Amino acid sequence: MSDPDPTSAPDGPDAVSADPLHDLAAYVALPRVGGLALSPDGTRLVTSVQTLDPAGARWVSALWEVDPAGEQPARRLTRSAKGEGGATFAADGSVLFTSARPDPSAEDDEEQALLWQLPAGGGEARVVASRPGGVGDVRVARDAGTLVLSSATFPSSTDEESEARTRKARKDGKVSAILHEGAGVRFWDHDLGPDHPRLFAGTLPGGEDRVELRDLTPGAGRGLESFYSEAHDVSPDGTTVAATWAVRERGGLRSAMALVDVATGERRLLLDDPEVEFGSPSFSPDGATLAVTTERRSTPHDPGDVRLAVVDLASGELRDLSGDWDHWPAGELRWTPDGSALLLHADEDGRSPVFRCEVATGVFTRLTHDDFAYSDVQVGPDGRVVYALRTSYAEPARPVRLDATTPDQDSVPLRGPAEPPALPGTLVDVEATAADGTRVRSWLCLPHGASADAPAPLLLWIHGGPLGSWNAWSWRWNPWLAVSRGYAVLLPDPALSTGYGLDFIARGWGAWGGAPYTDLMAATDAAVARDDVDETRTAAMGGSFGGYMANWVAGHTDRFDAIVTHASLWALDQFGPTTDAPWYWSREMTPEMAAENSPHRFVQDIVTPVLVIHGDKDYRVPIGEGLRLWADLAAHAEAEDGSMPHKFLLFPDENHWVLTPNHAQLWYATVFAFLSHHVLGEEWVVPDLLA
Repeated sequence: MSDPDPTSAPDGPDAVSADPLHDLAAYVALPRVGGLALSPDGTRLVTSVQTLDPAGARWVSALWEVDPAGEQPARRLTRSAKGEGGATFAADGSVLFTSARPDPSAEDDEEQALLWQLPAGGGEARVVASRPGGVGDVRVARDAGTLVLSSATFPSSTDEESEARTRKARKDGKVSAILHEGAGVRFWDHDLGPDHPRLFAGTLPGGEDRVELRDLTPGAGRGLESFYSEAHDVSPDGTTVAATWAVRERGGLRSAMALVDVATGERRLLLDDPEVEFGSPSFSPDGATLAVTTERRSTPHDPGDVRLAVVDLASGELRDLSGDWDHWPAGELRWTPDGSALLLHADEDGRSPVFRCEVATGVFTRLTHDDFAYSDVQVGPDGRVVYALRTSYAEPARPVRLDATTPDQDSVPLRGPAEPPALPGTLVDVEATAADGTRVRSWLCLPHGASADAPAPLLLWIHGGPLGSWNAWSWRWNPWLAVSRGYAVLLPDPALSTGYGLDFIARGWGAWGGAPYTDLMAATDAAVARDDVDETRTAAMGGSFGGYMANWVAGHTDRFDAIVTHASLWALDQFGPTTDAPWYWSREMTPEMAAENSPHRFVQDIVTPVLVIHGDKDYRVPIGEGLRLWADLAAHAEAEDGSMPHKFLLFPDENHWVLTPNHAQLWYATVFAFLSHHVLGEEWVVPDLLA
């Protein structure tokens, strides 16, 4: 079950091709690092690494240990066909993780996530907790050691036995139907219900005993619905759980903050405001204060605002910390051990630095000044050192160390499980000025050898969201695969992007076809003005909101030789009611705004060849968008012999993303074949397995 070998296994993460950013098969085999957990004594870091299974059909995660001092090489801790994830540390220093690997003591082989414990001194992992609906997010009380975890449970279940009976009856009867009695039926890529999350608590026993789990939220209903990511935290003394709580309102849900007494299960809403969403709960070390994020709910003319706050649990007083700090806090909120400060990260100018906020004064200090985006922040027990994962378009995620108080420092890379691949080009900043005088910045990935004598064709990649930023390495949207084929790839942050202040977002709010589009054109103009970029050979592409913008670009300019649109919004009147959270959508777009900004109205103006890509299981942008786009394109472009310049790549078994390795390869292969044909003038060649 475990791998005590202190060095990388021969088949470990570093066994990849010498040119994995050109060879698609080698690219999908690159190890992918994610997540970070720090032991209570600060001597051990654990991360997760995804690699291909032996058949190359899926990615499987394993846990690896990283030396916080940066002296010893990373070593693999777990190995199984099912993989492991969700690592956290128990109070005794043992590693807790979830895995669907078989339970050696069970007679059946139900593929549900179990909670496993790997002893601090090494040895075999053992199952310490299970639930018929599997084990979800696990939190450990720092001082008391109390475990709090989530598990999907049927509303009718009164105990574990009744839950198991219901699941068996549905499985044996091949019943998959779900009866909905309120808004919210699916989320991203999975159906909501018929079971819903509940919270369970227990204490790790000694010996071979298992945790006796108590249901803390038997009447939760949909209060802990996964739409709000089941965010919860447990107080250091193990007496209280803070959890985001879905409150039903007409036509949708909003997120309040609840406190649950671990001994009695008594629940009360600590924070509930019809105009505000609450998230990211984090107890202070003394358990007296709760840090949260507050999100002012958007309206058609106001994008809202995300802020950092603390609430005194004795008085219920909520105190805003953000002040005039014009950033949106992201990720989990981490307290320093003395409770004087919070550490977090936030988008800023195409990066995502680590910030320190002094709780007493609300003063923010930026701890990192480099070109990286940070996540998974962990604070050492002495309060002097911080660990995190850092990434950028120069390297995938890797663990690093930094000082907890020094402003604008360089983080120190640790000896992680995988070294970053060599890049086939360079990464530079490009700035443009929009028509209204606003600064618009981008990353530009330039291939080696691009020059005035050999300018590179330009590929404009538009990010999704739309509330996001091109600031972190993406395995799904990786520009370097195109760069290795000779393209210069432009990654702009137009209006609606995060990290440039609230006014920058407001420029495009409810008017997607306005400033976001003109910003993209300004960024493109700045890129092609360079002598190492070829203005005569260009393409544009994007996914989700980026796909929306690709559709809008196709209907408003003929400057590009090809357009690639993935999981894209096409007819906004159709998209709004069919997406997984229509109530959120309706807060931004009135019917009039949706009609004004809908790309489908301009299909007659599309002359550029378009590659449409969509997954049939997409719940965020339902397949109807792709089907209607394809039908509209065909109605205007199909010749008498049935031919047309457009193409449609459909993945019947994929969702909003393309998550299986072979499909990921086919996605890139088809995109590059389409671009080669229309941008480089090469013959159209259908990729293998699609011919």
